[in-house]
Amino acid sequence: MDAKKSIEALQFFTTGLTNGAFAHLVQGKHFEALGFSKLAEKYIGHYNEEMEWVKKFITRINDLGGTVKIENQEGRELVKDPVEYVKADLAIQEKGIELLYKCVADLKDDPTTYDILKAYLADEEEDLYWSQGALEMIEMIGRENWLVKQL
Repeated sequence: MDAKKSIEALQFFTTGLTNGAFAHLVQGKHFEALGFSKLAEKYIGHYNEEMEWVKKFITRINDLGGTVKIENQEGRELVKDPVEYVKADLAIQEKGIELLYKCVADLKDDPTTYDILKAYLADEEEDLYWSQGALEMIEMIGRENWLVKQL
């Protein structure tokens, strides 16, 4: 097992996921302020779920004898339109899942980290399917009808 490789992967996802989770929190609070309570609940809940993954990644880094870095994060603009945010989030999810597949395959020699990231991958795929389904629903019933369902 190459602990350094596992630590680097976990650190990469810790930093990226912390950034993504915070974006979900900010977007969720924005949707809440607009009155889209179901959409707000979805993204605020997503923030909480993602931070649980961050905790698992940090614990594993510590278990491997690594030191977690508190790294600078790239800023993002708030996406004011809920439908545009679902589209933007889907694009990020697609890239993230592609990275996760590659990373999981590279960590098979560390079964514990492999299992953690494999479970995280499954969770991310669920989120991807939700976003895809939301966009399909928007196309079928229309933007306004979908937004009404998010109240």
